[in-house]
Amino acid sequence: MQKSVLVVDDQEDVRAMMKIAIENFGYSVIEAGGPFDAIGKAEEFRPDLILMDIGMPLLDGLSVAQMIGETEGCSQIPIVILTAYSNIRDQAKKAGCVDVLYKPVEFEKLKDILDWHAAL
Repeated sequence: MQKSVLVVDDQEDVRAMMKIAIENFGYSVIEAGGPFDAIGKAEEFRPDLILMDIGMPLLDGLSVAQMIGETEGCSQIPIVILTAYSNIRDQAKKAGCVDVLYKPVEFEKLKDILDWHAAL
């Protein structure tokens, strides 16, 4: 069965770019354009990995990650924060995230994260 990745970003072009790359690595992609959409899709689809943008309107990605981690049936889904902020790793861990992927995304690192966290 193909592993799935939920990509959460409020910018459609970023989601589209990530979708192409992730599908090329052999994973299926679910997209969410905002925080509440992300929570709903995490509950509905139970993806193997969530890639969560940190900077979104209404709620930041760290808050959304924490909410997903507290949602019944979703606490075991690994969440990786996508960010351009360099000093976020400690905050991401406190929010329950397993890793940080820095923007601009290097596709080699993206593949490593997918293979490490989603393939388990």
